[in-house]
Amino acid sequence: MAQPTIVLVHGFWGNSLHWQHVIPLLVKQNYQVKAVEVPLTSLADDVERTNKMINQIEGPVLLVGHSYGGAVITEVGNNDKVVGLVYIAAFAPDTGESPGMITQQHLPEAAANLAPDSDGYLWVVPEKYHESFCQDLDPSESIAMAVAQKAPLASTFGDNITTPAWKTKPCWYQISNHDRMIAPENQRKMSARMNPKEIIELDASHASLASKPEEVTNFIIKAASSF
Repeated sequence: MAQPTIVLVHGFWGNSLHWQHVIPLLVKQNYQVKAVEVPLTSLADDVERTNKMINQIEGPVLLVGHSYGGAVITEVGNNDKVVGLVYIAAFAPDTGESPGMITQQHLPEAAANLAPDSDGYLWVVPEKYHESFCQDLDPSESIAMAVAQKAPLASTFGDNITTPAWKTKPCWYQISNHDRMIAPENQRKMSARMNPKEIIELDASHASLASKPEEVTNFIIKAASSF
């Protein structure tokens, strides 16, 4: 099999530049990399956007999802071009589950720091972004992340998975032990039932892709090199 193109999918309160520390490390190892910008307006919209990117790529694709991006790759991973799935502190719902349902099983520490606006978007309170999302980053970096956060429509939390690709495709999962956005208990439960090729745990915040880029990159490369 040809070396897969790595497609990176961001989550709630982020954008494709949340991968900015990982992308150069992957490129340095001669991987073809794409980072999709999903609208965060519904699971269907985000799956459609990701599928369009996948369909523009020649050859196999390895999907990597952070946070809510895990729900996206769980659904879009059924695309025939997709050979595997890597979850980075991410949702991995089962059939009929939504990110919101999983969140309710163990509320994360930062749940109280989320606030809806009058248009139906859900935000991390900017003043609470650092302590909620990326407490292990330098505050100078988290300031820009807080101001530029991409809020989802709150209704997206309730969108259910229909056919989870992790049941039929090889998968890998990275748990963040100090995650305040997706409770580590939920990450362990989701990853264990997936029967993944490998699970690793990092002493990291939700933003492990930014605070532990070398470890996250090595994990992605290990998955990509298995094909």
